Amino acid sequence: MRYLCEAYQLGIAIREDLQHTDLVTAFENLEQTIDSIEDGYPAWHPAPLSFRAMVLAFMFMEITGESYAAFTRRLKQQPEVGTILGFSRVPDESAFSRAWRNRFDEAVQEYVQTAAHFVVKEVHDFEIPAPEVRPKAEIVEESPVEENASEDESFSQDEIVQTTRLARDHAFGYFESDRAANASYEDTRFFELQTFMGMVGCGTAQGAARFQFRHGDDYGPHGDTHLRAVKQFAPDELIDGFTDVTERLCSVIGSEASFRRPVTAAIDITTIPYYGDTDEMPMVSGTKDRDGRAFKFATLSIIGRNIPLVLAVEPVRESSPWDDNPPNQIHRVVRRLVEQAKKHVPIETVLCDREFDSMRVFQTLQNHDVNYLIPKRITSTEREAIAQMDADGQEVAVETASVNVESGSHELRFLYVPPTSGEGTAVFATNLRVGPEEAESFCRRYSRRWQIENEYKSIKHDFLANTSSKDYRVRLFYFVFAVLLYNIWRLTDFLLKAGVDGEIDYEPVLTAGECVELVASALIPPD
Repeated sequence: MRYLCEAYQLGIAIREDLQHTDLVTAFENLEQTIDSIEDGYPAWHPAPLSFRAMVLAFMFMEITGESYAAFTRRLKQQPEVGTILGFSRVPDESAFSRAWRNRFDEAVQEYVQTAAHFVVKEVHDFEIPAPEVRPKAEIVEESPVEENASEDESFSQDEIVQTTRLARDHAFGYFESDRAANASYEDTRFFELQTFMGMVGCGTAQGAARFQFRHGDDYGPHGDTHLRAVKQFAPDELIDGFTDVTERLCSVIGSEASFRRPVTAAIDITTIPYYGDTDEMPMVSGTKDRDGRAFKFATLSIIGRNIPLVLAVEPVRESSPWDDNPPNQIHRVVRRLVEQAKKHVPIETVLCDREFDSMRVFQTLQNHDVNYLIPKRITSTEREAIAQMDADGQEVAVETASVNVESGSHELRFLYVPPTSGEGTAVFATNLRVGPEEAESFCRRYSRRWQIENEYKSIKHDFLANTSSKDYRVRLFYFVFAVLLYNIWRLTDFLLKAGVDGEIDYEPVLTAGECVELVASALIPPD
C-alpha cells in the first residue's frame, strides 16, 4: 500500500532529524511529498488552507498529544510554526475538527497516525532526546498493530514459550565452537550469556557479572572466559555455521503454503561504529562522515510479504589509509551473498541502494539469474536525459543500454520515473524488460526496502551486545549472533501465526524483546 510506505518514510525522516534537532526543525526539514493520499475536498471547495499543511499539522498534534485548542494557541504564539507547516493563516479549532471529520478519509487518517505513532515509538524505544514527543503509552492502544498484538488471545504464554524453544532447537544445535569436550561450560551456556547481554544492552564484563548475580557464580562464565570462547569461532567457520543454521530455518518454513517462492530480497551494508585506534585494524573502515570509523557488514534479506529472514551475512573489508587492504570490489560481496542465499531459497528480484550502482554488480546479478532494481547515481548523462524529459513534458522515460565487463555482458534499462517522495526524477537500473507504461509501478517495488532499515534497527538495538574489543573475531561473532537471534524471533513469530492459520504479514505478534527474554529463559535448564 503506497500511502503507508510514504507515511513510514515521513516518520523515518522526522525520527532521523530528531536525533540532532528539535521537533519544529524536523518538520521544517521535511522535503517529502504526500502525493499518495488525496484531498477529500473537491477542487471547487472553498478550502483555502493547504491540504499538505493540514496533514502535517495533524501529524504534529499526534506526535505531541496537543489538542486542537493547544495547537491553535501554539500557532498564534509561534507564527513561524504555522509558516513552516505551510499555513497562510492560523486555523481555528473548528477548522481542524471539520478537516478531520470531513476532509480526511480513512486512508488519510491512517496515514497521519502511522507516521506519527512510528515517531513516538522510535523516540521512546531508542531513547532519542525529544521532550515534546508524547508518552508512548498514550498511543500504544490506538495503534492497530500494537492493539492486535496485545489483544490477540490466540497464543497463550505456554504456546509462545514452547514455540520459542522450538526455534531455539532449530538454530543453536548448528552453531558450535568445536571447543574441547572437557570444557567447563557447554556452548549453550555462552549462547545464553550472549543472549542476555543483547537483551539488557550491556558489555561483556558487566553482562557476565549481572548474569552470575542472577544465576549464581558457578552457572555462567566470567567475561574474559566468554571472550576467549568467542575467539574460538574463526570468521570463515562462523559464516559457514550461520549458513547451516539458515538452511535449517528455511527448511522449517519451506513447507508452509503461506511462504511465497521465489523471494524478493534486499542487499545492504550496515555499520557498527568504532571509536578506538585504527592501527593494525584492517577490518575498520571509514564512513560517510569523514571522521567516522566503523565495522561494516553486508546482508541479504528476504523482504516483501514473506517472513523477513536474513539469508546471508558477509564482512566488508575496505581499503583505508591505515591498512594494506586492496580496493573493495563490491560486486564480489554481492556474489558471495547471492551464492549463500540461493542455497536456501530461489531469488526472483534483488533490491539494492545506490552504493551498489556498478556495472560489475549488475553483471554479477545477471550471471546468477537474478533480476535487479537499483537506483542510479545522477551524473551528467542522467541530468541531460532529465532535462530533455522536462523539455518534452515527459514524466516517465525508459532508455536501453548494455553492460560489458570482463565477466560478461547483458542488456539493461534505465527507468526515469517520478519519486515516491519529494520532487524531481528518480533513475533506476534493471535487467528486466520494462516499458514506459509500467515503469513507474514497477519502481514502486523499491519502497519494500524500508523493511531492511527496521531489520537493522532490531538487530542493533534488540539483539546486539555491546563490546569495545579490538579483536575482529569478537566483533564478527557479536554481529552474527545478533542476526541469528533476529532470525529466531522472526521464525518464532512465523510459527505462531502458522499455528493458528493466521495471515502471514510483516508485522510480528511477538515483540523482539519478548522473544529475546524467552530465548534466554528457554536455555536455562529446569531445576
